[in-house]
Formats: sequence, structure tokens, C-alpha cells
Amino acid sequence: MDPFEVRMQFLGLLRKLSATQQSIQKVVSYALKYFAKCGEDLWECIMEECQKGSINHRVNILYFLDSLCETSLLAKSHQPQPVESSSQAKQANHAFYVDYVARDLAQIVECVVPVGRQGLPNLTSTKQILQNWRTKRVIDPQKVDQVMQILTTRQSQATVASGTGSTATNKNAEAHLSRGDIVKRMEEDRERHKRLREKRWVQTQAQSSTVPGHAIAYNPYGLASFLPLSDAENAEVALDIEFENEWETTSDWNEDDVEVVMEERELCYPHLRRKGSGGMGSVDEGGGEEPMDLS
Repeated sequence: MDPFEVRMQFLGLLRKLSATQQSIQKVVSYALKYFAKCGEDLWECIMEECQKGSINHRVNILYFLDSLCETSLLAKSHQPQPVESSSQAKQANHAFYVDYVARDLAQIVECVVPVGRQGLPNLTSTKQILQNWRTKRVIDPQKVDQVMQILTTRQSQATVASGTGSTATNKNAEAHLSRGDIVKRMEEDRERHKRLREKRWVQTQAQSSTVPGHAIAYNPYGLASFLPLSDAENAEVALDIEFENEWETTSDWNEDDVEVVMEERELCYPHLRRKGSGGMGSVDEGGGEEPMDLS
């Protein structure tokens, strides 16, 4: 097919895009198949549809980009690493559409979450995708943080505007969503959030050493769901990143944690139940085993 026909077929697939994985994977496969022939043209099609599509269609494109980045990195991992340092070798060492997403990330977010109340339905989903890209290092975390700050500012501005604006203005801003669109959006959100929870965990990144006697070299394209912060030095393994993320989101030890531990211990060892009906009472240390309460 000539580039014009490829572009028209790709536009047709994009306009029929939905939240199902079958629809997303069909467009992803088509985009990767013709990347070498007309990848720049296909990316322009994505940006055009992201700018002029409905608010529900734009968030579908965002989730499509999430799968496209993952598949692009997976395809990159199966490519042989170039040995020579020529310009052709540097051009071949690309990450397919991930480079385009990283370059136009701010513009993509501007389209998916436009200014005003009309962009609020896509705000939470956009933040989840960006946090997923930052956690797994799909895109430079600094770029993601910059876009996240813009979204945080936009959310606060929309909240203030909704509190001070008139009721008629708010109704006009929400008139673009019909009842059928709202129901369809709820169904698609269930499908998208289920998929996002499945992909949230960071997986272990394989390491390899190519030169004997030297430090272990980090392979930045071993997994589709992970990229390191730096290719040269101080590269973190995925388990370290996952531990840091869990450590930052875990609260300090408090009385509620002690109560949970005591309750779980009683479930495992019924003969060590506390005396009394409540509180942090002492444990019966008589040594005798009490009958289990099955009521």
C-alpha cells in the first residue's frame, strides 16, 4: 500500500477505537507494522484525532498510547543492538513511538484534559497513566512530573471556578455529554481500570554483563514495562524502585497496626485470645487450650 492508503486506513481504525483490548491491540499492531514505512505520518494522525475527537474518544487514545508504548519497547528489546557508532546505527536505536510520546507529552495531555470543566472527566485517568509511566520509567520521570504539576494546577483552578461560577455556566459546560455518552463512559472506565490494575506492578529487569571483569551492564530494553532513569550510571533495578514506591506510600506504625496484628494472631491461635471483651488486655498464659468459638 502507498502511504496515503496506509494513512486513511489508520484513521479509520482510530475513529473506531474503543476501550476493549481487542480494539486497542488491532490499532497498535497496525501502527507498528507500518512504522518503518510511514511512522511520522501515523503519529500525525494520532495527534489530529486526539485534538478533534470527543472527550471520551481522547481518553481512549491515551490508553491506546499506553499499550503502544509498551509494545514499542517490547519490539525494541527484540532488535539487535548496533555495534558501530554511525548515524544509521543511532537512527536504528530508537524506541519506536515512545520517542514521539515523550516529545509531545505536554501537547497530548493538553488535548486529553482540556482547560475548564470539560476536561475533568479525563483528569483521574490521565494521572493514573502518567503515574504508571513514571513508576515504570517508560518516559523520563522529570517530564512526567512537569505535566503532573500542570494537571494539579488545572484541577485546583477548575474547582475554584465551579465554586464561584454561575449555575447556568456549569450546565452549559456539561451539556456536551448526553446520557448515552455517560453510560458508555462508565462501562469503558471499568474496562480501562481493570486493565490498568493488571499492569501496575513493576517487574524485575534482567541484567547482563558483556565485558568480563567489569561491572554488570544494565539492559534498558529488557522489558516493555520498564526503563531506567539513566543508561550510563546509577541505574536502579526494578525491585529497588518498587520498594521505594511502597516505602513512600506506607504509613508509620500506629495503634491501628497493633490492633490488626492482635486480631490476626487470635485468628491463627485461638487459645491465645485476650482476656475481656475489648482493649489491649493481657493474654491468657495458663497454657490450657480453649475451645474455638464457632459462632
